[in-house]
Formats: sequence, C-alpha cells, structure tokens
Amino acid sequence: MQRYFVANELENDHDTLSIAGENFHHITRVMRMKVSDQVFIVFPSKKTCIAAITAINEDEVLLSLVKWLTEDTELPIKITIASGLPKGDKLELIIQKSTELGAHKFVPFKAERSVVKWDEKKVVKKVERLQKISQEAAEQSHRTLIPQVQYAASLKDLITLHADYDYVIAAYEESAREGEDSTLFHLFQTIQPGQSVLCIFGPEGGISEKELQLMQQINIKLAGLGPRILRTETAPLYVLSAASFYFDLSKNKNS
Repeated sequence: MQRYFVANELENDHDTLSIAGENFHHITRVMRMKVSDQVFIVFPSKKTCIAAITAINEDEVLLSLVKWLTEDTELPIKITIASGLPKGDKLELIIQKSTELGAHKFVPFKAERSVVKWDEKKVVKKVERLQKISQEAAEQSHRTLIPQVQYAASLKDLITLHADYDYVIAAYEESAREGEDSTLFHLFQTIQPGQSVLCIFGPEGGISEKELQLMQQINIKLAGLGPRILRTETAPLYVLSAASFYFDLSKNKNS
C-alpha cells in the first residue's frame, strides 16, 4: 500500500481528505488508483491513518478515513548526518539509505577536500532534488517524518549549528587507525530519547587539518568506526545501523 505525506491535519474523523499536486499525479497517473483503493496518509503531527479514495476529480483526489494506526517507526534519538560533498551520486545514495535507516536530518557541506563544488546559483535546485529523494525513501520505508535537507557552505558554517544539538561527533579516519572505539558506544549509552546528535563525515579525502582544529576548538568528539576504514558513503550507514541495533533491537530485548 502506498504512503503519502500531507501538509494539513485532519480536524475531524468525518472530514474529507484532499490530495493534489505531485501526490495527485502519482496516485492517478503512476499508480492508476481507483475509487475504493486505500493508501497510508501521514500528517504533520506524525499521526498515520489508512484512507480510502472516494472520488477522483480533475485536479484532486478525495479520501475518507478508514482507521487510525499506531506506528512507532522512528529512532528514539534524532541523528543529523552532515556529509562533506562527495563525488558523483554518492550524496543521493547517502540520503536515500540513511532515510531508510532512520536519519532525522541532512546537512551536506562543502569541505576543504571536497572535489565537488556546488554553484551557489544551483544550490536551491540541488537541495530540492535531495529533498525529493528523502521524501521517496521516507514513503518507501514507512517513516512518519521526512528528513529535511539543509546545505552548509563550509565546515565553519556547519559547526555554527552545534549549539542546536545535544551532542556532536565527527567520524575521523585517524581515530579508527589508532583504535578509538568508545566515543560512539558512550554516546549511545548517554543520549536520552528525544535528544539530538550531529554526526559529521568528511568527503573522500577526509577531514583536513584546518577543519580538525576548528572542531577541536569547540570540543567536538572524534569517533573511530571500527577497525576498517570506511568510504564516505558507508560511514553514515554504519552509524545509523549501529544506532538502530542499539535502540530498536537490543533495547527491546533487554526490556
């Protein structure tokens, strides 16, 4: 069953839902749905329901509530993935798979060692493209929110956001080589449900010395991600997979 995120809440269970725009096109042209077909609807409050199509008009689909669902598909902690701009379509892969794994937000940034440089005039369109990927992945993986994408022009701009988070860590290749293996685990042991963490990942060339100094000045914790050196597109997935195991699986088994 298809899942759609809508912008307005359902004020009354007997009210009619209206879907227009891209979702209307997807329902009518891509999925070719008909009256009585059912879909999942996710509201801004993260509440989810099953709704049935009651009418298909020229530019909108009308639906009625079938039943409310009780869903808990989000990680209990809010993980923001900040990725130094990588080459090719790696950033699209990071956003798609990280959304499936439960990321809360994305902040791609231009790192000193990023080969890719975004034209300032094209930033808005690029972010819109990435936001669309995030939405599609959220629908596919039955999320109750769409992770937002926010661009930062440099690591310096990125770390100005550090006060917005309860914790900030950076994956650092040299930490992995030196056998550092406690930062991430200690974070998971310490962070509480509802709290947030900013996880910073360098591009293919890694974090530069200047960027390292900037992070050390505000005491950002450096984290090794196991004994193997991970690619820039793999490292965020490692962190999110570890978080999913710790919070979604092991915690449930121990409760």
